[in-house]
Amino acid sequence: MRPLEGMRVVALEHAVAAPLCSRHLADMGADVIKVERPGGGDFAREYDNYVNGICSHFIWLNRGKRSVTLDVKNPSGREVLTKLIAGADVLLQNLAPGAAARLGLNHEVLRPAHPRLVVCDISGYGDSGPMVRKKAYDLLIQAESGLISVTGSPDEPSRVGISIADIATGMYALTGILGALLRRARTGEGANVKVAMIDALGEWMTYPMLRHAYAGTPPPRVPTQHPAIAPYGSHRTKDGSIIFGLQNEREWVNFCTNALGRPEIATDPRFRTQHARRENRDALTALIEDFFSTMTSAEVAALLDRHGIANGRLNDPLATWNHEQFAARDKWREIMTENGPVRALLPPFQFTDFEAVVGDVPSVGQHTDQVLGELGYDAAEIAAMHVSGAV
Repeated sequence: MRPLEGMRVVALEHAVAAPLCSRHLADMGADVIKVERPGGGDFAREYDNYVNGICSHFIWLNRGKRSVTLDVKNPSGREVLTKLIAGADVLLQNLAPGAAARLGLNHEVLRPAHPRLVVCDISGYGDSGPMVRKKAYDLLIQAESGLISVTGSPDEPSRVGISIADIATGMYALTGILGALLRRARTGEGANVKVAMIDALGEWMTYPMLRHAYAGTPPPRVPTQHPAIAPYGSHRTKDGSIIFGLQNEREWVNFCTNALGRPEIATDPRFRTQHARRENRDALTALIEDFFSTMTSAEVAALLDRHGIANGRLNDPLATWNHEQFAARDKWREIMTENGPVRALLPPFQFTDFEAVVGDVPSVGQHTDQVLGELGYDAAEIAAMHVSGAV
């Protein structure tokens, strides 16, 4: 049995954070009904057209769901939504600030009629405070949370190259929903899970905040190095570079003694402690790169592997797409889109007794009539709703 088999999730969602959360719920067997606007649907469908004319974001985030178009402000469309919620285990929404409350979709309103319902509200800045009505997008939260200030080069800060604020928020929403469902199984009571994007990245920014608040200095921007640990990052070789890292004194001594063949470096006053190595990072890097300068990156990797020292290649997205670890572990599946098949990765969580659901990507409103039929509407009623624009 799949973990969420038999559970229904109604998702009033768009963009990245909520769709990522609900996609993982679908991966675990939930029936996720994605409610979209009649016409264009989720605006993330139009972010790009890189995958056979379809948006790469949408394919990533929306496989395995059923798409229903509803005008929730239309009386007939609102009636359909009411029926969907009545049969749901989870209501997930990341509408604009205040929109869910205006539609009567907040937990306080729904709880009397649906005491077992888990309502998950995703917002930018939470439901109180001076920024409660402020719109929030990934880049803006990266900036507000301080993430951009610790990312990039010494000369220029940079956004993280993926939608990391949205991803963090979606995963915390997933965690909260699963926790609420687990508690409901014991108590019979639903819950209201609230996740704010600023809180998600605030959690992830705790180390830089602690350092700056208590030590008085922000972490330096070192693009392919670690701000607190050395050696940890990119080092030049004869034909390129390699990334490796040491996390404790045992590994440091092993590296000096066995990889470098110079045990005296381990006790050099400039490098004897982690603090000393960090303070003398430039000298340490020069010493290591001088040793690596006669070897190719492959030879350095083989040397480090022989001595149990963690290292990795600086891959681009296509190299990751073709990564031998994914292939060897049979991590790819084929899913269908309205424009043909595409490859999709199995989700990171892996159960030994079932395979995650890796479903197809729906077109806008593809399952509207099917879901309306399941709710008890006949063909004439469904046709009338199409004519009225309710669906």
